[in-house]
Amino acid sequence: MNNQIKKLLVLIGVVGLIGACSQNKQADFTVNYEKMTLDNGLEVIFHKDESDPVTAVALTFHVGSAREKEGKTGFAHLFEHLLFLESENLGKGGLDKMSSRIGGSGANGSTSRDRTNYFQTVPNDALEKMIWAEADKLGYFINTVTEEVVAKEKQVVKNEKRQGVDNQPYGHVNYVVGKNLYPESHPYNWQVIGSLEDLQNATLADVKEFYRKWYVPNNATLVIAGDFDVAQAKEWVHKYFDEIPRGEEITPLPKQPVTLTETKELYYEDNFARLPEFRMVWPTVEQYHPDTYALDVLTQFLVDGKTAPFNQVLVEDKQLTSNVFMFSQNSEIAGETALIVRAYPNTDLDEVKIAVQEAFNKFEEEGISDKDLKRIKAGIETQFYNGLSSVLGKAFQLAQYNIFAGDPGYINKDIEYVLAVTKEDVMTVYEKYIKGKNYVATSFVPKGQKELIVEGSVPAEVVEEKIVQGAANEQFTLPASSEYEKTPSSFDRSVEPPYGDNPDVKVPDVWNTTLSNGLAVHGIENNELPIVQFRLEIDGGLMLEDPSKTGVSNLMAELMNKGTANKTPAELEEAINLLGATIRVSGGKEAITISGTTLTRNYDATMQLVEEMLLEPRWDETEFDLAKQSVLSNIAQQSANPNSIAASVYNKLLFGEGHIMSYDANGTTESVESITLDDLKAYYNNYISPSVADFMVVGDVNKSEAVAPLSSIEEKWASKEVEIPTFTAMSKPDQSKVYFYDVPNAKQSVIRFGYLAMPETHDDYYKATVMNYILGGGGFASRLTQELREGKGYTYGIGSGFNGSKNAGAFVISSGVRTNVTYESAAAVKEILENYPNTFSDKDLETTKSFLLKSNARRFETLGAKLNMLDDISEYGWEADYVSEREEIVKNITKEEISELAKKYANPNQMIYVVVGDAKTQFDRLERLGFGEPILITNQFKEGN
Repeated sequence: MNNQIKKLLVLIGVVGLIGACSQNKQADFTVNYEKMTLDNGLEVIFHKDESDPVTAVALTFHVGSAREKEGKTGFAHLFEHLLFLESENLGKGGLDKMSSRIGGSGANGSTSRDRTNYFQTVPNDALEKMIWAEADKLGYFINTVTEEVVAKEKQVVKNEKRQGVDNQPYGHVNYVVGKNLYPESHPYNWQVIGSLEDLQNATLADVKEFYRKWYVPNNATLVIAGDFDVAQAKEWVHKYFDEIPRGEEITPLPKQPVTLTETKELYYEDNFARLPEFRMVWPTVEQYHPDTYALDVLTQFLVDGKTAPFNQVLVEDKQLTSNVFMFSQNSEIAGETALIVRAYPNTDLDEVKIAVQEAFNKFEEEGISDKDLKRIKAGIETQFYNGLSSVLGKAFQLAQYNIFAGDPGYINKDIEYVLAVTKEDVMTVYEKYIKGKNYVATSFVPKGQKELIVEGSVPAEVVEEKIVQGAANEQFTLPASSEYEKTPSSFDRSVEPPYGDNPDVKVPDVWNTTLSNGLAVHGIENNELPIVQFRLEIDGGLMLEDPSKTGVSNLMAELMNKGTANKTPAELEEAINLLGATIRVSGGKEAITISGTTLTRNYDATMQLVEEMLLEPRWDETEFDLAKQSVLSNIAQQSANPNSIAASVYNKLLFGEGHIMSYDANGTTESVESITLDDLKAYYNNYISPSVADFMVVGDVNKSEAVAPLSSIEEKWASKEVEIPTFTAMSKPDQSKVYFYDVPNAKQSVIRFGYLAMPETHDDYYKATVMNYILGGGGFASRLTQELREGKGYTYGIGSGFNGSKNAGAFVISSGVRTNVTYESAAAVKEILENYPNTFSDKDLETTKSFLLKSNARRFETLGAKLNMLDDISEYGWEADYVSEREEIVKNITKEEISELAKKYANPNQMIYVVVGDAKTQFDRLERLGFGEPILITNQFKEGN
């Protein structure tokens, strides 16, 4: 499931605050919709938005893990996977294959405790195709599922669990909390991903029973949002969905909030953790309960920002952690509120527990102010508009309210409830659900550091998978084709509907200007939403640092967020929050960036704060010390994460030890410990200059409105000469080599294969990207995914791509694969690369061209997409219509040219092969790749060396 989708679905539960804008046009902003219900019970919602030639289609079923049977956990999620594979009339590959042809965003889905959804955004000429395809999944799918298909998809889902749970620091904590917060009979007792044992035991009969029970029209909501003809869409919905029969009546689950009769404290020694983590979880209430709104305000107030009680006690006074997280998760039948403290290395969690109570005591004494309420609500308002910046976001929101509140228009009631939250409400829910109440507490500590756990904690029961080489239950054979009986229909559903009229791709109008101090300014006006997004990018970052003292620019950027010469850190934060804005200074490998979002009405005031942060840093000693601690904690945390290890090792091998670009922007433990405040000031004084900067702005402001607030920056920010280094690309390896980093008992092997390729400004860069679409850049259309995930079940996901900027960047193939098929996965990748130049077909060329040309309809939909377009224009000096130039490249490229590009830029015999996994079982096997004996690099590349 995509992480942005998760965030959006959480956001939906707390949206509101349109009414907070009563003083201007924003008060009239609404999401209009029309709803109809078919005779078979399918509920259909239409939302028209003509701003871009795209349409989102989201089909949501009111079934998640809470509807599973004990002993058959993970079934709803397994079924989500199955529904993408094939249907009677789309054929093998189903919607995934069609998505590539029609230029879609990539068909995707997600499963929660209470619902499963399937979604995609497509150019609006493909709407009838999407309605046809969604109907085929609902009514013409189950006959295509065979024993072999179920066996293969079990492996994919188990790989997803290994990747997201078993091979991750703190991956098992949600399992431990669920088992102890909810009784065994409660539907939330188990995790959505389920257990590996239950997944393995799933049968074809189970699949069919699940489908017939839950995947019926009267348990589904279809949302169509975007640029389309509503009357025509209704006709298509009736045509394709009407004859799908209604299922049995489904009884809603009753509300089942839980009460703990005692506090439970548990611990676990985590193989991948490097920081001790303390978590407290209290049972609360289900979604849309009147108390959820005050709980949301409470959790934000307690931990977010400099004045938050937990920040003041745990971060600043006690210096036990760099951050504290608290949030409510309110689901359909029950809810919970969680507090998470990931402490500094070697911190005794008993100290954390004591400090947590001190923070609660502080809150009880001081309460929450009117100003705090105002700033929290202003932030939610901005989040709300950001959540509506895409038609898919609107589709999610409408479906959410329709299913769980019984009315897509419930957003209006949500607004009223959020606006009605008082200080007294916040104190009431604290006393009702948190103060003195029983909870579940977990101490997850690094393996071998049991002494850090909260005293009195008992061992948590965690099921660890045993990796067995060549396990029998992982074997399956997928036939080339399968026979099944087709479901009768009143018309021939095997005929794919035609395209509609070609979408009118709207390339945004770009304006440019240069201020007298040399600052280049680029903008796009877009008044669809009353918000503005901006980005000030200053070239430099890590590139300008001394290799012996990396991390300076990152720390400097972090400190620029912590107050100004005239505002304490708390005062600056409050000023930003009261505007409903976000402003963030961050450091990267090639730039320092100041980015943010604000309500249109507050753009001028937000720019005044940007100016203050840019030109008047506070250089606060206390904040500097806290920032160093935070960075060191992050470095320690990454040192045990297999994905972070793989990225770091791969980068060092690409550039060579000691090259500035081989380092992470955070720096190393040794370098960060050596950095002084004077180092930060020196970087600021030498390199922060408008002569190497670009300001980009998109949203509800025109050129004059966007530039006017910059006049003071123009006057005060003097230009200086800054020389940005350039790096010559290293040549590809003469011969491939395999490097292995040992993570004992890893449940997956993380792979990074490739070499240092070329900058994005290279003449072949975009052509090579086109070449890579079918290889590994096209998701389910790619060979890598089709072979290693769909064909063999080795991985949850794999892809490849070029990552250049102004400087040469890597070509990389990356994945996490099942430990006991590490060699087999690497060999499969090698074979795909060897065969690709000679097997790239006319059909592959057609799919590539169709996707890359048609997907341009989606290219500029959101403000973020428009901002990225400006970034490309400013970074590389491209013309505003560079998309048209790229379209010509795609139209004219030939199969023969693709083949030559593959031979040149995807040669498996001239690559670095990095594997991070369990050396005891996998190291020796990799010699069979034919690149000599693997090189064990664990000690060589330990962090800080």
